Amino acid sequence: MKNAGAVIWAVALLCAASGACAQGYPAKPIRIVVGFPPGGGNDIIARMVGAKMQENWGQPVLIDNRPGANSIIAAEFVAKSAPDGYTLLVNATGGMSVNPVLYTKLPYDSLKDFVAISMVGSFPLVLVVHPSVPANSVQELVAYAKANPGKLNYSSGSTAFQVASEMFKQMSGTGLRRIPYKGSSASITAVMAGEVHMTIVDTPPLVSQIRAGKVKAVAVTSAKRASAMSELPTIAESGVPGYEMVLWIGVFAPAGTPRDVAEKLNAEVVRIVRLSDIREKLDAMGVEPLGNTQEQMAEWMRREIAKYGPVVRAANIKAE
Repeated sequence: MKNAGAVIWAVALLCAASGACAQGYPAKPIRIVVGFPPGGGNDIIARMVGAKMQENWGQPVLIDNRPGANSIIAAEFVAKSAPDGYTLLVNATGGMSVNPVLYTKLPYDSLKDFVAISMVGSFPLVLVVHPSVPANSVQELVAYAKANPGKLNYSSGSTAFQVASEMFKQMSGTGLRRIPYKGSSASITAVMAGEVHMTIVDTPPLVSQIRAGKVKAVAVTSAKRASAMSELPTIAESGVPGYEMVLWIGVFAPAGTPRDVAEKLNAEVVRIVRLSDIREKLDAMGVEPLGNTQEQMAEWMRREIAKYGPVVRAANIKAE
């Protein structure tokens, strides 16, 4: 058995050095694991990418939904899978940049246990308030909160949204109180009903409510204005300089995946993201197409982990 293991290791090294693995890849079905149920944003994007891979490469691409524990179940499964390019992970900001600072014991290291293939797209969150709140801008909201300490509260339906809100609270010096809800839909409904004053949440569920005047959109959380909501300023340009939080969805492979295979996967994901029909679908979801290098993706995650850690500790945010 020891000799067999040595042979396998030697073959793996030969593949990595010669590019033989990538030349024959893919030679069998590929599995894309998603840490969320069917129908959500991660699942939809995984299926879009998988369908184009299958169409181009002629190999079946299977979507394997393994929801639960803030995507930890899926991430751990892929981290421990064979590093051959046939088991991939589609995951997002929460699982790869927030979980590492949220959990003291995580069964994977998002930087060490994976090869970052490419981000597919990103999307900003939007800060909205109930129509009764006498503020139409971030400046007015901050001024009102400071003039009425302890009065304003916010809803959050996920840890990522809580981090976004707490970061706003800390950077603006306001004393916002958190009211937890189960899921973004419930937190949005709470604002519309006037149960809470504001929330920061993803844009797709909010578009119709904003147009109907059920909530007031104040600003977006990205560093630059979002193309889908270009009329809204950013929080950073509205009196809280340096504020930025966007959510993203990307593709990962287990650490140890041969470099040539990882590069072939990267080229394929970038190709898919640049297709006109994919860009149209992403735009309809409020997602900005990305497609970047492995190094850019890994560096992005490193910066996020470094930024979110102090926010989580200062607010004493716990996993839910």
